[in-house]
Amino acid sequence: MSDEASWLAGLEENARTQLPPEVFEYVAQGSREGLTTAESTAAWRALRFRPRVLRDVTEVDLSVSLLGQRAAVPWGVAPTTLQRTVHPEGEVAMARATAATGGVMVVSSNAGTPFAEVGATGVRWWVQVYVPEDRALAEPLLAAAVEAGASGVVLTVDTPVVATKYVAGSPVWELVDPEALRVNFAPDYATLPGSEKARDLGPEDLAWLADRTGLPVVAKGVLHPDDALRCVDAGAAAVWVSNHGGRQLDRALATAVALADVVDAVQGRAEVYVDGGIRSGLDILSALALGADAAFLGRLPLYSLVDGAEGVSRMHAELTAQVSEALILAGCRTPAEAGGLAHDGPI
Repeated sequence: MSDEASWLAGLEENARTQLPPEVFEYVAQGSREGLTTAESTAAWRALRFRPRVLRDVTEVDLSVSLLGQRAAVPWGVAPTTLQRTVHPEGEVAMARATAATGGVMVVSSNAGTPFAEVGATGVRWWVQVYVPEDRALAEPLLAAAVEAGASGVVLTVDTPVVATKYVAGSPVWELVDPEALRVNFAPDYATLPGSEKARDLGPEDLAWLADRTGLPVVAKGVLHPDDALRCVDAGAAAVWVSNHGGRQLDRALATAVALADVVDAVQGRAEVYVDGGIRSGLDILSALALGADAAFLGRLPLYSLVDGAEGVSRMHAELTAQVSEALILAGCRTPAEAGGLAHDGPI
């Protein structure tokens, strides 16, 4: 195994040894029995390619257009919380490294770093939100994100309630510094009537977010093609195929399995992103081959964040090398040319 591949493959084990057990468990675990989480990476590895040959691949351009702007690479950082528990610099380290790569970072609404500090790194970033029962309670956070330079809104649509996780030891929240979590909310937010996650979330909330922020809105957490169409009809600029890293409904479909049907349903009317179990450049090529416009990474950046901005920078560099080689070997000069390379017959 090459140094780059072995380093990426070893990130999880390194995080296991370096992080407090409660923190590692929180990052790595799925809901209930963890079946969806366990199946996610293998589902990408099960895909096979039908590469093209006799193509000029002297020059390869990894850049893609995401929400109307160019990104230097066809992957981004998905929203995750507890980044400052993984490393003291948290979202700032993640942002600096991602900015240097020219990628996109999605910042959790539960982040431990003020949006303004993330924006000050120069990273291109989108804000992730959960809509509360009382929609008006979301408006200060949205306004703060817009003021700090967010260029997109990612609405998580698969979390009407937080799914049950089985905890082996002490809950991670006993270790978390309150000042390193949800710092972009008012201190008393959780006690306010209507602050619970909305169970009546609907397509109209996509339009509401676009109206309140003036930004393109992404619907994250879609697995069913009919829901993808409802999002697009409601004005979503992109549909994000995700099962929340296996942290919501256990036994939900692996994103590698769900992606193609969503792409077929959307028919190019909106961009399509995907996350879930992506651990290598070949996994990213798999996502592109199935028609995704970009892949997003959740646990892999968190595991690399154990070593701060340097670790995240190396992750991006290793993925750049792997994706570049994979595209060349597949006969592709751009990520868009990888679409359709997935082999859908028996192996």
